[in-house]
Amino acid sequence: MEEIVLISYFVSLFILFVFGCHGFIMIFYHNKYKNVSHEQTQDFVADKKVTIQLPLYNELYVVERLIDTVCEIEYPKDLMEIQVLDDSTDETISIVANKVAEKKLLGFNIHHVRRDNREGFKAGALKEGMKLATGEFIAIFDADFVPKKDFLIKTLSYFTDDKVGMVQTRWEHLNGDYSILTKAQALALDGHFVIEQNVRNKAGFFINFNGTGGVWRKSCIENAGNWHSDTLTEDLDLSYRAQLKGWRFVFLRDIVSPAELPSEINALKSQQFRWTKGAIETSKKILPLVWKSDVPLRVKLQATFHLTNNFVFPFILLAAILNVPLVFVKNSGSHEAYFAVMSIFVLAFVSSFMFYLYSQKDIRTDWRKKIVLFPLFMAGSMGFAVNNSRAVIEGLLSRRSEFVRTPKFKVVDNKDSWKGNKYVEKKIEPSVFVELMMAIYCFIGILASIYFLEIAVLPFQILFFIGFSFVSFTSIKHAYSKN
Repeated sequence: MEEIVLISYFVSLFILFVFGCHGFIMIFYHNKYKNVSHEQTQDFVADKKVTIQLPLYNELYVVERLIDTVCEIEYPKDLMEIQVLDDSTDETISIVANKVAEKKLLGFNIHHVRRDNREGFKAGALKEGMKLATGEFIAIFDADFVPKKDFLIKTLSYFTDDKVGMVQTRWEHLNGDYSILTKAQALALDGHFVIEQNVRNKAGFFINFNGTGGVWRKSCIENAGNWHSDTLTEDLDLSYRAQLKGWRFVFLRDIVSPAELPSEINALKSQQFRWTKGAIETSKKILPLVWKSDVPLRVKLQATFHLTNNFVFPFILLAAILNVPLVFVKNSGSHEAYFAVMSIFVLAFVSSFMFYLYSQKDIRTDWRKKIVLFPLFMAGSMGFAVNNSRAVIEGLLSRRSEFVRTPKFKVVDNKDSWKGNKYVEKKIEPSVFVELMMAIYCFIGILASIYFLEIAVLPFQILFFIGFSFVSFTSIKHAYSKN
């Protein structure tokens, strides 16, 4: 039995070590390509027609803000078409209809596009909009975004040659300091955009359109096969199909698109579940195409890391489960060499810390204040292991599920509140009780570590305990929050 525990623990930590230490590679490329810049048209002339697509589903709190800010974008009215791709089933429909009528009176070329079903979810709505779109370029914004006035002028100037198929901007956070929950999300997303997206793009690797805050060349979407709805991450899927066709993408770290982060944990869990499961579905679909293609080996390897990094979650969960019996096994006194070798795996933690440290230093003047949240971010990532492991398993088993959108609450600062919002789910998912049991289980591990004076393992036991406790208790608290 001891051997099974030791082997299983070694395998789980080895996989976490490989993916964790990939951060060192990202930092290496970050330093190597930090002076690379994208070619831009200096004397840009706004003479291309653009279709702005706004896909939404039941977003009564933020849809007016979205339409108002899009209509404030500085671009010739006769060259800007706006499609509100509205699949809503609630009062959002009438709100959109009234707002669209108001903007039409002001001379905007804006359309309220409705479907009689939600087939294909967001991908289906975007594809339907493509049939009607008259623009040479397609800009896309989700309901929680507040695009800046110069968005089109700045992004379109990077379509310097006919093979540039997509330009993606960095997400900025309207409510990044609202709570511990949004602060942790901001740290995670900054790491993704500032290091992963930025570095991969400059180094010549594949990147992905992030579903919003970017502009596509319409012919690129069509050439790549248009939007598919067979995965929950239609943006990642189309991105890889386009790049495998030879299209070039541009990521702009210094041009931002502000957006609202989920401020309620159950909404965040739904978002994380969709992103995780969709990435697994896309990796199953796309990775064989990547390895059959003639792109360089270095690109194939990075694409593999990119598309499979969500596989870490079941192994995070396995490590949490095995941490407790490992304390007792270690104190049997018969595996000293094994545990000496295992100590090298702490490098994965160092790599992750450096990854997020570099991302904060690149864009934040108050990076010291931000990076101190790293332990809480790590604990939260551990706490989400149950939720995201389920997503990985469902993705591997090809279990289809609907696109559950992340509700937006128009929460920007501390005077705003999501409590009493009609989109807040008033139910407890069964996985929450698993998270609660894991918190209790990890607390037993803390007591065992203290009893046996296993100081080295204690910080990780505490992180697991904090993570599972926070996620489970906050899930219950938010589900039953009163106005």
